[in-house]
Amino acid sequence: MKKIVILISGVGSNMQALLEANLPCTIAAVISNRAEAEGLETARRHGIATAVVSHKDFADRESFDAALAGAIDVYRPDVVALAGFMRILTTGFVNRYRGKLVNIHPSLLPAYAGMHTHARALHDGVKIHGCTVHFVTADLDHGPIIIQAAIPVLPDDTEHTLAARLLDQEHRVYPQAIRWLCQDQIEVDHHGHVNFRSPRRVGNTLISPGLE
Repeated sequence: MKKIVILISGVGSNMQALLEANLPCTIAAVISNRAEAEGLETARRHGIATAVVSHKDFADRESFDAALAGAIDVYRPDVVALAGFMRILTTGFVNRYRGKLVNIHPSLLPAYAGMHTHARALHDGVKIHGCTVHFVTADLDHGPIIIQAAIPVLPDDTEHTLAARLLDQEHRVYPQAIRWLCQDQIEVDHHGHVNFRSPRRVGNTLISPGLE
């Protein structure tokens, strides 16, 4: 059975979704860069090993990433899942876990890479917003896309309401992506695109505003 290590920095709601998803793999550990991260206690309540590697203890990103990799490698994971891990990783770290490192981002990538995605979407007046699970590469928020979910942007949405509705979808698609990885259902082709080893059923179309 494949093993996962999850990295968090805060509450870890996506981590909790993974813990509760009955995945066909072993969640070996949850590691945080913040000792006060609330998600660590959640992991402990689920019987998951935890560790802290504080970025404040290191002079530069390279040193921190080396220590973080050492903590991760204790568990020899097949997948390293970023779940609200608020640190930009070095190229060396990303390459060390190439094909194993995944992230969930609150936008329909490649749109709105980086921070403040909900505010930027509302500012631009987009009608559909969403989230993306993707492999992590050295190009920030632009790795091969595994799965996306989209929601309509409502006329009275605020950053808070939009983020809250989208979080429900994040909790659905992140476990699905990890399940596919654990079952060897996906692969990345030479174009850098994710393909499925077996056909996927076609989902519904989301149009917003709706057609008359």
